[in-house]
Amino acid sequence: MTETSALLTDFYQLTMLQAYFEQGMTERAVFELLVRRMPGRRSFLMAAGLEQAIDYLEGLRFGEWELEYMAKSGRFSRDFVDRMSQLRFTGDVHAMPEGSVFFADEPILRVSAPLPEAQLVETRLINILHYQSLIASKGARVAISAPGRLLVDFGLRRAHGAEAGVFAARAAYIAGMSGTSNVLAGAMYGIPVYGTMAHSFIEAHEDEESAFVAFARSHPGNVALLLDTYDTEAAARKVVSLAPKLTQSGITIRAVRLNSGNHAQHARAVRLILNDGGLPDVRIFASGGLDEHDVAALLAASVPIDGFGVGTRLVTSSDVPALDCAYKLMEYAGRPRHKRSEEKATWPGAKQVYRKMGTGGLMLHDTIALAREAWPDDSALLVPVMAGGKRVSSPPTLAEIRQHAQGQLQALPEPLRTLGRTHAYSVKISHGLLNLAKELFAGAPLPSGAKE
Repeated sequence: MTETSALLTDFYQLTMLQAYFEQGMTERAVFELLVRRMPGRRSFLMAAGLEQAIDYLEGLRFGEWELEYMAKSGRFSRDFVDRMSQLRFTGDVHAMPEGSVFFADEPILRVSAPLPEAQLVETRLINILHYQSLIASKGARVAISAPGRLLVDFGLRRAHGAEAGVFAARAAYIAGMSGTSNVLAGAMYGIPVYGTMAHSFIEAHEDEESAFVAFARSHPGNVALLLDTYDTEAAARKVVSLAPKLTQSGITIRAVRLNSGNHAQHARAVRLILNDGGLPDVRIFASGGLDEHDVAALLAASVPIDGFGVGTRLVTSSDVPALDCAYKLMEYAGRPRHKRSEEKATWPGAKQVYRKMGTGGLMLHDTIALAREAWPDDSALLVPVMAGGKRVSSPPTLAEIRQHAQGQLQALPEPLRTLGRTHAYSVKISHGLLNLAKELFAGAPLPSGAKE
């Protein structure tokens, strides 16, 4: 599913590579992937997509058809095309484990490799890590909005392509959601799969009651009935009427789903109908245009909804559809490098991120420092994941990644967990990094957010 061609890159990566080779510029380079600034509606971000990024790096190679395309394009020399046939990723990678909380300017991945290798992988690494981190950050907010509730990703049909739908399901599950409607994601990653029926199933039958009965008999162990095809409350009364007949056949109605209209009004009315009809254990599940703010508002108003399907606004991260993600050169041939562009200046040198924890296990502040600076090892966020182009250890299970993410969310200070107003977290710059930047910038404005 996630295997891709080496040509899945931007054209300028290849033009730069040919020039690098022609100039003999193949010494070791350090690139870092980071988000330059926090979006206005996020107090924290969550890293995801590392496993797919490592898979890409390990499998990177140009096959016969890719080489033939490059040769026939007339844009590259024969010598360069021949060199590409031998190209493999041989570098080292440090990264924050998936599920880690991070903030602006903090590298979540550091690549150290010969310059052409480190340059070529830029586009696909951003493509993978940006999207999954974007969705994990959104999914974490959904999870925060409804602790202990069933929360299902319903976004596949609105995702921007097949891979996006699968990656979104994975990222949302890492962040704390309960499962997905995406069958392929369930098969690939072992994510719990949920689903009921479409309105078309009911419309295809002569009447609503016969549709309910047919579905219940077809799936006796998982009966969840959709109520709002015609009249929501009337459908709920039909459920009450049918329940005793189905019980005689050994079938229990487990849940009903609301997918349109005023969720609060319908949920309260349906709950009353079910309770009065002797079905207090039938759960109510709601979907249809929801996001974390809607879910939080419904629960704050004590609306009797037991679970939520969140789709379009999750897989598109509709309120923050992109992060200002960048992959920048920080060191080449043993010398620190930096960018001074207005509003896009970078802190120079290979870096590490250290996190200070307070009493009670809550995060106090982070410090971005030079990787060579001495610091307590147990607080380093970037850990080795590849050496010499190979994994350094077996990948963690999705359950382990998910558990790490939950620990990270629990360590967030309470203001950062608030869905309404955004709150800033303290990210400091070490003395060593600040002094290096002052030396290299020679009086020019330093990157924003400089704070020792």
